[in-house]
Amino acid sequence: MMSKADRFYYENFVLAAEEAHKAAVYLVECLSDYKPDKIGQMLEKMHEYEHAGDTKKHEMSAALARAFVTPLEREDIALISQNIDEVSDRIEEVMQRFYVDRIEKVTPEAVAFAQKIVECCTMMKDMLKELPNFKKPAKLHDMIVALNALEEECDRMYLDATRKVKDEFDDVFDIICWREIYDKMERCADACEHVGDCVETIVMKNT
Repeated sequence: MMSKADRFYYENFVLAAEEAHKAAVYLVECLSDYKPDKIGQMLEKMHEYEHAGDTKKHEMSAALARAFVTPLEREDIALISQNIDEVSDRIEEVMQRFYVDRIEKVTPEAVAFAQKIVECCTMMKDMLKELPNFKKPAKLHDMIVALNALEEECDRMYLDATRKVKDEFDDVFDIICWREIYDKMERCADACEHVGDCVETIVMKNT
């Protein structure tokens, strides 16, 4: 049976991933019913999710500083925690681009991309729930592969969306802004995949 001390680490991973997932869901909500005059309020709420993720990372750092024995290698725990936090950071950066560049309308491609980011975050969260079973890694391995496949789908969406920008916008500033937004969205998927890479490393070390 897992000890209470060990349970903290796995639960912290999942709680942090849940904040990233909430941020992704909120991004879809904002882009699906986009109101340019409310972007400042949207950004403030998005920052709440990012800050909640930061709090989980700080709690993990404090626990590692106190711990004598940990259920996984200390460096692996710290790296997973950092990478989960990176997902929340990347999602907030997408919203920041809408604020800074004063985007007036949202493309259908951006909404679809955001929905795919939610799928990535969902798979990441589910994978972390399965992490305590890393010594029996069959299901975990399938989740890692599925997360990688979602990231590849995001890569294709990124290429298609950035290529289409010149067909949707005439103004050079708009073209630059939207390519930057899609770049930020693609990095959200990359960040989720990095969490999967960390989990895969743990599996390889322990099986």
